[in-house]
Amino acid sequence: MAAKLAAGNWKMNGTAASLREVAAIAQAAEDTGVPVLLCPPATLLSRMSDAARPSVMLGGQDCHAAARGAHTGDLSAEMLADAGATHVILGHSERRADHGETSAEVAAKCAAAQGVGLICVVCLGETLAQREAGQTRAVVSEQFTGSLPADCDPLALVIAYEPVWAIGTGKVATTGEIGQVHADLRAALIARFGDRGAGVLILYGGSVKAVNAAEIFAVADVDGALVGGASLKAADFVPIVQALAAS
Repeated sequence: MAAKLAAGNWKMNGTAASLREVAAIAQAAEDTGVPVLLCPPATLLSRMSDAARPSVMLGGQDCHAAARGAHTGDLSAEMLADAGATHVILGHSERRADHGETSAEVAAKCAAAQGVGLICVVCLGETLAQREAGQTRAVVSEQFTGSLPADCDPLALVIAYEPVWAIGTGKVATTGEIGQVHADLRAALIARFGDRGAGVLILYGGSVKAVNAAEIFAVADVDGALVGGASLKAADFVPIVQALAAS
């Protein structure tokens, strides 16, 4: 598995006009050699492949745990793979909060996604109230344990630590706060998977921008970033890719 990853989560943003940004992002990936993943809305996934490949990998933003059936509005993991995805984001805090997703549901989705060959980017993170109550490490540990299926394949797994209070707020955890959680996650991965856990990428997400990327990437066990709004424009995302290349 690659030692770094710059991932962009476009969330519910982007139309066909947004595809013009992808060429510059793909060029940066090619120039720096940094693996780049873009997760656009499902409506753009197959159309993005022409501009993105071969330099940029593509991913979905969620999938259903079932392979098929009467699930109006949902997409199966197989459908994402068929549209060109190699990855899928699971358990994002916005899914957990807005759709009430539990860690057990995330684990079921992860099993389904890995079952069709997708790499799962499993998101973990605490709310501001939980952090202020001193519960960060307990919350993240519980989410980690509950969000991975029993037969989880570490070779098809990426972990993203995203403190909820730092997503889209402009607030960023201190390097000390980030380092503590990432160290805990690395220890948990090794405890769960042995030596293979040392190779699982751990990304940081939460208001990552060009101005703070280098400082964040200097923290031990930060292997890259899951970027939200700053991944929508090449002018904002390319400097983050470059900072990761230099780390």
